[in-house]
Amino acid sequence: MVDMATVQYKVIAATSKNQEYNITGFIENLSWEESRDGISGRITFSCRNDNTKKGYLAQLIEPGCLVLVYAKDGKRKYTEVARGTVATWTPANQGGSHDFKCVCYDGLYNLQKSQDSFFFRSGTSTKTRINKVLGKWKVPLGRYEGPDKKHGKKKYQNKYLSDILLGILDDAVKKGGKKSVIRMEKGKAAIIPEGSNKDIYVFRGSNIMAAVREAGTESLVTRVKVTGRAKERGKEKVVAVLDGLTKYGIRQRIYTRGSDESIKDAKKAAQAILDEDGAVSMDITVESPDVPYICKGDLVYVKTRGLEGYFIVAGICHNASSCSMSMDLKEALENNVGKNKNTIKDSYRTGDVVTFNGGKHYVSPSGSRGYSASAGKAEITKIKSQEKHPYHLIHADKNSNVYGWTDKGSFV
Repeated sequence: MVDMATVQYKVIAATSKNQEYNITGFIENLSWEESRDGISGRITFSCRNDNTKKGYLAQLIEPGCLVLVYAKDGKRKYTEVARGTVATWTPANQGGSHDFKCVCYDGLYNLQKSQDSFFFRSGTSTKTRINKVLGKWKVPLGRYEGPDKKHGKKKYQNKYLSDILLGILDDAVKKGGKKSVIRMEKGKAAIIPEGSNKDIYVFRGSNIMAAVREAGTESLVTRVKVTGRAKERGKEKVVAVLDGLTKYGIRQRIYTRGSDESIKDAKKAAQAILDEDGAVSMDITVESPDVPYICKGDLVYVKTRGLEGYFIVAGICHNASSCSMSMDLKEALENNVGKNKNTIKDSYRTGDVVTFNGGKHYVSPSGSRGYSASAGKAEITKIKSQEKHPYHLIHADKNSNVYGWTDKGSFV
């Protein structure tokens, strides 16, 4: 639990001459963020350009200077929550004030801004490929808890390195691996499964300042066509067609079967595309008092009017000046659309309203992390018939609070 009233921040600047300066007292505005689309973290701060014993602050903090942000609350010790090197340095003299602003990026920024080419042989693993990219660009790999699947032959030509890394992780998900994020931890790259954080922070009541939801079908994929490799003088052979929410129209994605990929694995990869992009998107933004330890990819629980359940932090911005933060959230549970109806082994269908008996509901259909929920009416919103907890229920009355994956026989 975080005692919001006791949250404190500290900012250290480390120069190229191995000198460290605590500049917390000079800071006027401070924020750091991990965006939804990028892989690099960013720190932004502005300072009073005071004359210290070592000289003016803008002379001590120069482009390339390392900046570290720490936070603590209650009786905790300071913990590093962000670091980056100064990329933009803007001193300004205006209206009698002497301030300067800095924008800093972490060690993944160069990969986000650089292009390169790689060729991977068939059979190499996810971790091996990640290591090869990071190693070539001298980014140390620290914690690796992500997927480690075998991949087919792949060539990347003049691609952004961030896209290559995300492409490798995405291909691992299509092969049954855990969906993961890449982020920096104390100067080292880390590959971490989404929702694997030990501490799950709960936001409800006074802990939520604003919550905005926006549904959309703009990025919806409703059909995936699986094709074989094109012959020299012929059309691509269609191996399979998987349909999802075609009631919104046909929005087709092509998945090309690899040269060493079985038809079964190609269909599985195509289904993974529907699972990821085949549901109506729900963009959720929650503003709350700052919990400086929350990172992109973490699991949180939110309960407010019209919104309740577990969510993954897809992007986050911490504002130390106002002790607040803004989280971009997405559902913590995998969407399940477009499954062939004959894979469902019983008479229940999505949309059915059932009576939940009470008991545990789980964060994921295959996981072991579960929490108690009360009995009452609930709607089946998703079904994964082959999983350990195949039914996703959302409470439909005030008696129950079920909002998660449940077992067979847990309702009637």
